[in-house]
Amino acid sequence: MMKFLFMLFFMIPLSFLNKNFWLNQYLYFFFSLIFLINFSFNYMFINVGYFLGVDLLSFILILLSFWICSLMVLASEKLYSISFYPNFFLFVILLMMLSLFLTFSSLNLFIFYLFFEMSLIPTLFLIIGWGYQPERIQAGMYLLFYTMMASLPMLFSIFFLYKINNSLMFFFLYKTLDSYFLYLFMNVVFLIKMPMYMVHLWLPKAHVEAPISGSMILAGVMLKLGGYGMVRVIPLFLKVNISLNYYVIILSLLGGVMVSFICIRQSDMKSLIAYSSVAHMSLVLSGILTLNYWGLVGALSMMVAHGLCSSGLFCLANISYERVMSRSLFLNKGLINLAPSLSLWWFLLLSSNMAAPPSLNLLSEIILLNSLISWNFNLIFLLIFISFFSAVYSLYLYSYSQHGMIFKGMYSFYSIKVREFLLLMLHWLPLNLLILKGEYLVLWV
Repeated sequence: MMKFLFMLFFMIPLSFLNKNFWLNQYLYFFFSLIFLINFSFNYMFINVGYFLGVDLLSFILILLSFWICSLMVLASEKLYSISFYPNFFLFVILLMMLSLFLTFSSLNLFIFYLFFEMSLIPTLFLIIGWGYQPERIQAGMYLLFYTMMASLPMLFSIFFLYKINNSLMFFFLYKTLDSYFLYLFMNVVFLIKMPMYMVHLWLPKAHVEAPISGSMILAGVMLKLGGYGMVRVIPLFLKVNISLNYYVIILSLLGGVMVSFICIRQSDMKSLIAYSSVAHMSLVLSGILTLNYWGLVGALSMMVAHGLCSSGLFCLANISYERVMSRSLFLNKGLINLAPSLSLWWFLLLSSNMAAPPSLNLLSEIILLNSLISWNFNLIFLLIFISFFSAVYSLYLYSYSQHGMIFKGMYSFYSIKVREFLLLMLHWLPLNLLILKGEYLVLWV
């Protein structure tokens, strides 16, 4: 793993050299390819060195991070064209990639915690530095304090674990603990990061105020940190989890239904996509907490599918925003008349968002429905609503933005660039081709 770390360090001077904006993006793609060659085929850790190593779970999430980071640079061409601190922007993305790489590949719980918290700082820089509205300061504070307040108890519980186990390596954390307080202290930070309903309020704010790159990394990878952390620490709390998970799953799925209702009354495109993330991640959280094979497999599949799909939808919303200068659905109307080729991409990505075949979302939703219904049949009533309303708000977003009377204030509208089509294709293709290699999402449990 150290060789990839040195490759990332090699990019630090490149971030500050002028006229190398696209070279950075090319290198991220190149690293994705190099990393893919070192594929991990099962649950055993490979490339172990110092405190780093990957199994299939962390491998897939690191690969997703590389992919999304390369697409972030591709989506942010406007910063380069108006020279809005492009070099510092590249450095922030590199910091983000480094922290995500080290978070997903660390074998030590404390190192994991350290870089889990570090990933917050570049996100904050992106929102406050390149955000659009003055409210971005408030959004940044929400993001910071939600995560920081919950992570202090986790730090204490990590020290306590060290006292019991004399080690924080994941290999040696096998003593089952039955303390409810320890369970809450350890997991609340992951529930906030997912985010679970009732601690989700930072997410729509952060998404709406973030630049396109911030939204992409938040939806694509940052929400997955919560799911990944939960999968790693939940074996420590099997006894507690069996008695508490019923309440958490009910709350999470009820929240998913509520958030679906909230989606249907949004007029801001970005806000709608952000709330739909909360609904999808409620399924991931429930899948992990069932503690059965299908639940864990479905959770990883949904994390990857949601990362690609949601990131692609934010790109689409941004392409419209750069032309109409508004994210409001009242102004973004009749776009099928102005940009019919973009309308196809809206349809493709929104159909994936509502779990239509052949997207990876369909596979993951089927697996998660299996897992949750076999765990408790009564959950079918909540799952019906979540599944149905995901189609409702996706179709609502599509029909409102593509049909209707064109806003008269749009007196000029420049056409879609090849770069933007490439950006959307690189989201959609992996999302719909990965269903053909679904076994790689199954072998890690």
